[in-house]
Amino acid sequence: MKKVLTRSLLTWFLAIAFFAGLGYFVVRLVMNANEWAQLPMNAHLSASGLAQAGAIYDRNGVVLAESVDGERVYNENANVRAAVLHTVGDDSTSISTAIQSVYRNDLVGYNFLLGLGLPESFRSTSDITLTIDSNACAAAYDVMAANNYKGAVVVYNFKTGEVICSVSTPSYDPYSPPEIVEGDDTYEGAYIDKVISAAYPPGSTFKLVTAAAAIEQIDKAPDRYLFCEGSTIIGGEYVTCVEPHNEIDMNQAMAVSCNIYFAELAAELGGDTMTQYANSFGFNKSFKLGDNDVRRSTYDVSKADTAALAWSGVGQYTDLANPLHMAMICSAIANGGSPTKPYMIKDVSSFFKFGNILPGKNGEDGDKMMKSSTANKLADMMRYTVSNHYGDSMFGELHVAAKTGTAEVGDGTEDGWIVGFVTDEDCPLAFAVCIENGGFGISSAAPVARAALEASAKSVRGY
Repeated sequence: MKKVLTRSLLTWFLAIAFFAGLGYFVVRLVMNANEWAQLPMNAHLSASGLAQAGAIYDRNGVVLAESVDGERVYNENANVRAAVLHTVGDDSTSISTAIQSVYRNDLVGYNFLLGLGLPESFRSTSDITLTIDSNACAAAYDVMAANNYKGAVVVYNFKTGEVICSVSTPSYDPYSPPEIVEGDDTYEGAYIDKVISAAYPPGSTFKLVTAAAAIEQIDKAPDRYLFCEGSTIIGGEYVTCVEPHNEIDMNQAMAVSCNIYFAELAAELGGDTMTQYANSFGFNKSFKLGDNDVRRSTYDVSKADTAALAWSGVGQYTDLANPLHMAMICSAIANGGSPTKPYMIKDVSSFFKFGNILPGKNGEDGDKMMKSSTANKLADMMRYTVSNHYGDSMFGELHVAAKTGTAEVGDGTEDGWIVGFVTDEDCPLAFAVCIENGGFGISSAAPVARAALEASAKSVRGY
């Protein structure tokens, strides 16, 4: 009798486990079918699925990619094709964050129930309109390509969240994918969208975070004068500047990018406070652009001594920043403390679909990064930096608040940065540019930023 009862219970247990497992699989299938279908190993989508795929347009209706007579064709301008490559993608899924990789099942009309089993005339392919302006992307790309720059540039509307310009280099023509040759770094990183998936030492652009912490935690910090002789000892090690700045306050220190001023502030604030403000500015946090995870910016001084903490306050030590995240920080400064979340998909046109693609949400706020009064002080400092140090002519007719940076990478090279926003009411643009091995940001990143901003301004203003 006991054996029968034991066998009966075991049978019931196995039956329950089987149906529970089956139920779990069905739920996973329903929730993740689209994601599984677009994995690169699914050759029916990744190899030739774009032959009948929907079109991709920029914000002005310019065709970036479409299918014609069973072939995938791209914009007729070679520079535009290369400029928007990392946003649009090519025939493969090598650029994993591109629209043609992430939303391939929507573009080709993949059906949850029938896969690609429907006749082509009945497939529900989606056309996707992006927020980017292809002319703005090409303008930024032209400057980067002319100088053989590798890096990233992003410009977005800090009121609406629309990404207007997004360019990553090195790039290539989707009609002619490169052959990666060992020992040749020409196309190293060509399959990575560095706007989304890269992080670099931020250099002096991180002084915005250190300044915010000091403004809110040190009494009358913006009015404090410190003396810069060109070098000083903090925590037993030398901290150096490019040149002596003598006695300066925070406004002047931001303009001339004095390392000693902000290194001393970081050391005084301490690791816990610096970490608190880095976190409030979005470091060590994850966020998304559409369905793509954006590379996390990191700030970690848990093992830093006083000297290392001082260097972290000027964007060195182990600090890393993502370009899109830095543009979001500038968005927060321009918006009184809260960033606007960026998005890139403006509209999706489809008769009927099972996909999960959604257009962006207009003007959605992110977590507040700083007090409004702090944002206003930083905005004034950044504007002073341009008008009284860089010169307004750097950005043509646009009025810009900005901060440059030169970040030591560790292999003897330096990356050039510039981040900021346009202060003109009819042109609410936040931006970030990072040039690998670019040296001083004012000479490498600034010309790229100008080209991107001038073209983006025309797009936003409608002429």
